[in-house]
Amino acid sequence: MGRAAVIGAGGWGTALAKVLGEKGHSVGIWSYEESVAVQIREERENRDYLPGVKLPPTVEVSMDHGAALDGAEMVIAVVPSHAFRDVIAGAAPHVPPNAIVLSGTKGIEVSTLERPSEILEELLPKHPPPAVLSGPTFAREVGEGDPTALVVASSDVEVAREGQHYLNTDRFRVYTNEDILGVELAGALKNVIALGAGIAAGLGYRSNSRAALITRGLAEITRLGLAIGAKAPTFAGLAGLGDLVLTCSSELSRNRTVGVRLGRGETLEEILASMKMVAEGVKTTKAARQLASDYNVEMPIVEEVHNILFEGKSPERATADLMLREPKPEVWGGRGSSDAT
Repeated sequence: MGRAAVIGAGGWGTALAKVLGEKGHSVGIWSYEESVAVQIREERENRDYLPGVKLPPTVEVSMDHGAALDGAEMVIAVVPSHAFRDVIAGAAPHVPPNAIVLSGTKGIEVSTLERPSEILEELLPKHPPPAVLSGPTFAREVGEGDPTALVVASSDVEVAREGQHYLNTDRFRVYTNEDILGVELAGALKNVIALGAGIAAGLGYRSNSRAALITRGLAEITRLGLAIGAKAPTFAGLAGLGDLVLTCSSELSRNRTVGVRLGRGETLEEILASMKMVAEGVKTTKAARQLASDYNVEMPIVEEVHNILFEGKSPERATADLMLREPKPEVWGGRGSSDAT
């Protein structure tokens, strides 16, 4: 077995460290928070982000990039998208030259509209092409050993296969994909649709509404992805449909939970102030709306989620405006794309 490193000691980073450690790799975790580092070091548990999940002795934690990354053959960056660039810039001088670097972050940098893999390419230009890890995964269920399937994507198939080899276990099945663009877009944009699904649930709407939002949300995500250059099958796979269904349907979803509270009348400021973990969909909504404008793609669900989050529109009015849009055929145009919602 080899040496791996995880940059970021939130719930998902901790769960991945457990998977790697139990497979037999030695693992270094870099933690930004001293309290988390102390917990992992002294109690073998991250009580703040993944309580009740014990880490194997092969997992070590440090607040020093050099110590956490020393000798790593595989590096997984699991950092909120708004902090991704700064954290990777700090880690970059310590990433071993031949290490394969994966992003486990699902988001888009709002100021540049760049995906995590693009930031990795900028900050680690002499390293192998980056990869991304995505799919329907809640950290708690991975940490507790539920069978899980996900995908590692890279423009370099050998990089993707190496990531697959490093991570695949009898409880953690990893597929490969060469459509890194589609995998990242799907992983980021599903959080925006999950906010919408949560808003619908908060308004008291039930299964019909959730199914409609998931289906038409997937149409929007696919339409934008195709316009940018992604491949249609990706959006029907684990990183697309799989992750979208999970995030829109479960109470474990932070983004859905934010939506539920919005639908019940709380303000975004109140909700975010009460949360320790990040709901990526809030910031991603701004990026998704801008991408839709840049590529001239209609994304009505994204538009209405944006209106609720940032323009003060009531969830009831947004729902009515979505339902009363001009009637359209379900599918139109070429390339297998769906019509506007």
